[in-house]
Amino acid sequence: MMSQQILDKKKEEIKIGVISDSHDNMEAIKKAVEIFNERGVNIVMHAGDIVSPFTADWFSKLNSKMILIYGNNDGELLYLKEKFKGVGEIYRDPFIAHMYGKSIVMTHKPEIVDAMAEMHDIVIYGHTHEMDIRRDKALIINPGESCGYLTGIRSIAIVYPNSMNAEIIEF
Repeated sequence: MMSQQILDKKKEEIKIGVISDSHDNMEAIKKAVEIFNERGVNIVMHAGDIVSPFTADWFSKLNSKMILIYGNNDGELLYLKEKFKGVGEIYRDPFIAHMYGKSIVMTHKPEIVDAMAEMHDIVIYGHTHEMDIRRDKALIINPGESCGYLTGIRSIAIVYPNSMNAEIIEF
């Protein structure tokens, strides 16, 4: 009976997939989607710089919902919103929600991360292309760049809101 309870707890574990700065790298998007699907994430959050509307074609293969925000390199805002209908919801920066029992904010503006950490449980951000996981007043996560263009490293993250932990996955 005890092992059944452990299995039930694992089934209930919430997983938030986090991606940022995909910058049209279709091969990287394809791989990130595969990883998120393999890991069974409940939702994917994209912290900006999607760039082109045609990326919706690969993101549509996610087995979960998706929330995205615009980044500084997202130029075709209306067409992005149109192409992502049925794939995910795109919002202006910052996106703030109460999900999975936590107050979560997502931004593409690293300059507001510390202020957001004062008011929210989880802060997800992008733009810098640099991986960052830290625990201060909030759990702060930057998955790095999924495109790999600046650092040569493609990365995404998974956040576990129940335990307030996160991991970065390089691929």
